[in-house]
Amino acid sequence: LQNADEPVAARKLASQFGVSRQVIVQDMAVIRAATPGILSTTRGYVIQQDSSCVREFKVRHESDQTAEEMNLIVDCGGRISHRVYGRVSAEMDIRSRQDVNEFITALNNSNSSALSNATSGYHYHLVEAASEERLDLIEEQLKKAGLLAPLQPWEQNTKQEGNEE
Repeated sequence: LQNADEPVAARKLASQFGVSRQVIVQDMAVIRAATPGILSTTRGYVIQQDSSCVREFKVRHESDQTAEEMNLIVDCGGRISHRVYGRVSAEMDIRSRQDVNEFITALNNSNSSALSNATSGYHYHLVEAASEERLDLIEEQLKKAGLLAPLQPWEQNTKQEGNEE
């Protein structure tokens, strides 16, 4: 994982080590519990990079604007690492338009819908970028596109407390 330029799928690891995918998934669960920073994404396992800056954005949009929102973030140099709905979080690892296309295709081909349908379109993205300036640009573009949702007073207090840790 440390030498990989992209997420490594469990099936690829299984083939490489001559075991079943299920063995890899079980072993990776044990390894992840003992090793902070290893993420399981929809495209495979990755090691989280510590060199980037991270910011949480509260957004709201209709389901047909999901690709627009994600493309805006990756076009500005961001990586969407998590989508958060209250206490429910889903790892995403979306870094490019191709990743956005694959996510939208998988969502459209499934029998489920985005969790944001249950939250009137409101959700949060944990976004990583190379600098605070990139995150500022992403925030500016989300606002310009009408996708950035205002934080409620109780959310601002929670966010400030979280930044102090």
